[in-house]
Amino acid sequence: MSIVVYHGSTRTNGNTEFLTHHAIPQDTATHIYLRDYNMEPIVDKRHATEGFPHIQDDHLFLIDQLLKHETVVFATPIYWYGMSGPLKTFIDRWSQILRDPNYPHFRQTLKDKKVYLILVGGDQPHIKGLPLVQQFQYICQFFGMTLENYVIGQSRKPGEMVNNKQALQAASQLFY
Repeated sequence: MSIVVYHGSTRTNGNTEFLTHHAIPQDTATHIYLRDYNMEPIVDKRHATEGFPHIQDDHLFLIDQLLKHETVVFATPIYWYGMSGPLKTFIDRWSQILRDPNYPHFRQTLKDKKVYLILVGGDQPHIKGLPLVQQFQYICQFFGMTLENYVIGQSRKPGEMVNNKQALQAASQLFY
């Protein structure tokens, strides 16, 4: 099983990253830290006559990584009951890729991919993170992917995840 992990956190070595590395060690998957890439926000041109313009950034590299792996893990802190900005930008731009003539099989290639989530929040994340899980269920449904499993960890301050035995145990069993 080839795995790509998209890290949405802007904090290096944060709690989400710690939990993710516990679930998927760095030597067992392709780990992509979105904070290290340049991605322009989407300008919605789906219905414009001229369509989407070509954007010179790292998004196509990130898409190519997505397409070549069987399993996708999205790891993000829960920001205002949703995903982080970098992860949202990455996924928002999928609307552009759907209309890119260089990626005619984008939607079909995503079909049947297995998706996993790793979410970390501070205040009642097992409740407040559920809308984010549902959002990913809808994204997966749209593309024919399957949301296989998710882990939600609670951590309020940097470094606290190391003490969250319940989340660490759940992360170690993410793929089972």
